[in-house]
Amino acid sequence: MNENHSNNELKYKPRWLASLLRDAVKNHPIIVLTGARQVGKSTLLLQESPFSDWRYISMDDFDALAQARKEPASLWAGVDHIVIDEVQKSTNLLNAVKIAVDSHPDKYRFMLSGSANILLMKKVSETLAGRAVYFTLNPLTIGEMKNLLPSNLLRNLFRGKLPVENDIYSESMAPFSSMWKGLMPSLMHLQTSAAVLRWWEGYVTTYLERDLRQLSQIDSLPDFQQLMVALALRCGNVLNQTELSRDTNISQPTAHRYINLLETTCLIQRLPAFAVNRTKRLIKSPKVIWADPGLTSFLAGHYDTESLAASREAGGIFESLVYLHLNTLAQLMAPKARLFYWRTVTGKEVDFVLEWGRKLLAVEVKLTDKPKFSDIETLRLFLDEYPETSACFLVYAGDKIKIMHEKIVAIPWFLL
Repeated sequence: MNENHSNNELKYKPRWLASLLRDAVKNHPIIVLTGARQVGKSTLLLQESPFSDWRYISMDDFDALAQARKEPASLWAGVDHIVIDEVQKSTNLLNAVKIAVDSHPDKYRFMLSGSANILLMKKVSETLAGRAVYFTLNPLTIGEMKNLLPSNLLRNLFRGKLPVENDIYSESMAPFSSMWKGLMPSLMHLQTSAAVLRWWEGYVTTYLERDLRQLSQIDSLPDFQQLMVALALRCGNVLNQTELSRDTNISQPTAHRYINLLETTCLIQRLPAFAVNRTKRLIKSPKVIWADPGLTSFLAGHYDTESLAASREAGGIFESLVYLHLNTLAQLMAPKARLFYWRTVTGKEVDFVLEWGRKLLAVEVKLTDKPKFSDIETLRLFLDEYPETSACFLVYAGDKIKIMHEKIVAIPWFLL
């Protein structure tokens, strides 16, 4: 392999979230940046200004961790702009951060980063209540990989503005490579299937044996890994905890705790059901989406793209690839657009609903390269139920923008 090419591949890819972090730091003393391990949080904070000029402290450093336990405020002696990485490893440090900010609200700026969703860690979020704003860094989008600016697609669709019909050719058209390999920054420079598989194997091992142990007491790591596999095979499905518990032979309370841990460590997200009546949303079971389709493929046992393409899980894993892009674009809106799924009593389902204030978008995901009229049936049902919806779109694996109804457009997935 050409060495220059290799170096270019390893170069930092600017992240779309960075501009939001820069804006937030002007008005808020504490920014919390979470995301799954290896999504590139530390790299972003070491590469993007102004954070690259701040004092950087990592709780992966045993000396810093010991200092945080004994005399946390001494970690930022002499400076007032501080990045603290892997902050979930020393939650008592947050009390010192709170005291510093409360005593000098205009002086200190803290960027707290970690591979656990601090909002879901009750003790932590209570300490920072009213003082912090929260962001989640996802794996790379295809746009970030190609150094493109974020797409305006969602903003335009929320305005009811559909893109014009067009043929679009892209080398990244077929989604299977991205679905199988995944979108973690470290994977970009890996050239062989064996290297990718070894990387994911190491990722799962490190997650189980290091990250989990630091967060919680796990009775049986093999059981936990079995539950991860079972959830990977159900990616994009509505969560049925009774069935999951039965299939894995893990008790319901334990399965529930393990799912919470996967969500706290940002590996999965639970997508709530959509209903205009907000109390009804809480009653229905959520849908489970994995943060990175490559991890899902690996856990589901697909060790090459051919196995994945022929599998029953391919549709759900394609859904997680689309979700990653939708979720990243939704985060860039102010305030963030919220994501749901919609299901009728008769079992008809719309994969994603985006809500931004009073505006709605409905999204159907189909792993096909030729969209058919029957593919938009549930979108038309959603429009009948919610005629105020700004627009609906079908995300698919082909190469044409195609208007399918006055409010429904089919869009190639890579346009996200």
